[in-house]
Amino acid sequence: MELGLMNKTALITGGSKGIGKATAYRLSLEGANVAICARNEGNLLKAAEEIRNQTKGVILPIVSDISRPADVIELVKVTTEKLGGLDILINNAGTSSAMPFEKVDDEEWMHDLDLKLFSAIRLIRAVLPYMRSAGGGRIINITTPAGKAPGPSSTPTSVSRAAGIALTKALSKDLAKDNILVNTVCIGLIKSGQHEDRYQKALETEPKLTLNEYYERLALGRGVPLGRVGEATEAGDVIAFLASSNASYITGTSINIDGGSSAII
Repeated sequence: MELGLMNKTALITGGSKGIGKATAYRLSLEGANVAICARNEGNLLKAAEEIRNQTKGVILPIVSDISRPADVIELVKVTTEKLGGLDILINNAGTSSAMPFEKVDDEEWMHDLDLKLFSAIRLIRAVLPYMRSAGGGRIINITTPAGKAPGPSSTPTSVSRAAGIALTKALSKDLAKDNILVNTVCIGLIKSGQHEDRYQKALETEPKLTLNEYYERLALGRGVPLGRVGEATEAGDVIAFLASSNASYITGTSINIDGGSSAII
């Protein structure tokens, strides 16, 4: 399927691993020029080189901590100056932080909200002039089904992601007149660097455990109806579609990528 992304410019936060990296690969494969950002320079440069070698596309790595307002401004400035504009923003940065409510102190609440909510707000605010100048754009916020149906011991992530879902809907109304479409992808159990780190920790007590066995056990424990953990590329494909011209009548929508495990649609 031709996605109409040739020569479009995309910015992906958290782009050095997992879903961010897979999305950057797919967009680049479709002919988009892609800026990816992350805090770890080594991982970022490695990801950029891998994607560039595979797609022969333009991949711009930018070291940035998007929880810092000054970094957000610089990130958008560098992206637009070097790539000539900005058509697509994918707010992907963030890690899972889930624990019982009484164990979450003020510092943890502020860190989670700053990284997952306020960084998205600041980035969207910064890219809007460029999207309006281009006659439209796409904003895709990466959230989680827990933002719609929180379970026990799910704070602060469930709350910050619920805010991201609400932000998506509100902005879809405000920005429709500018042809800027805003959607969210709610990520369930997907293979990622976070899970690989947890696998390495599991090896301390189970040294013969393979990564495949770890993921099989994880899918079973979470009760995923499809019986497996999703691939990052499967999420990247959906995100790329939402960024494409083929999704030109989709805005204010949330899409679960969770193997059917969410309690609600």
